[in-house]
Amino acid sequence: MKIICIGRNYVAHIRELHNEIPESPVFFLKPDTALLIRNRPFYYPSFSTNIHYEVELVLKIKKTGKTIQKQFANTYFDEIGIGLDLTARDLQDTAKQKGLPWAVSKGFDFSAPISKFLPSSNFPDLKNIDFRLDKNGITVQKGNSGLMIHDFSDIIHHISQFMTLRTGDLIFTGTPAGVGPVSIGDHLEAYIGEEKLLSCHIR
Repeated sequence: MKIICIGRNYVAHIRELHNEIPESPVFFLKPDTALLIRNRPFYYPSFSTNIHYEVELVLKIKKTGKTIQKQFANTYFDEIGIGLDLTARDLQDTAKQKGLPWAVSKGFDFSAPISKFLPSSNFPDLKNIDFRLDKNGITVQKGNSGLMIHDFSDIIHHISQFMTLRTGDLIFTGTPAGVGPVSIGDHLEAYIGEEKLLSCHIR
């Protein structure tokens, strides 16, 4: 399985990082060793001093597909979860300044805490899914799938033009505004609607 992450998919987040709005979905990959499951703690790595949280809705692909047409894209997943795209912002900024790839800042071990998944049938409108992230009991990010620049169908269609999607692949669909640093001792809790699905202690 592979983890595919969509960048720059919420206008407010693009503006807070002073980036340009992309014409088509921008994506990058994390290795499967980035997964952190079952609400296990995240241990702050020694190679960074500026790890940021980014909460995102996550799709789980249910069947193999390539060059998927937009009108059929929603038939390629039937589960939705929530996850964190943890980012070593200091490593990313250094790489960007030097014009180098920044995969290491996104793909390090356990940089993708992920929740259990819910049936997509639980959501009557895929373009109106509320989600949020609380840090130490205070809401720091709030999003809604209707605010995405590129919706689920656009994302699946676009990715599948370049690489085959396979059963079990995960797609992180982008983060809203409000990203920020985590510190040892912090507690992150992610919600879809009012249901808490992910809990992650930073140690």
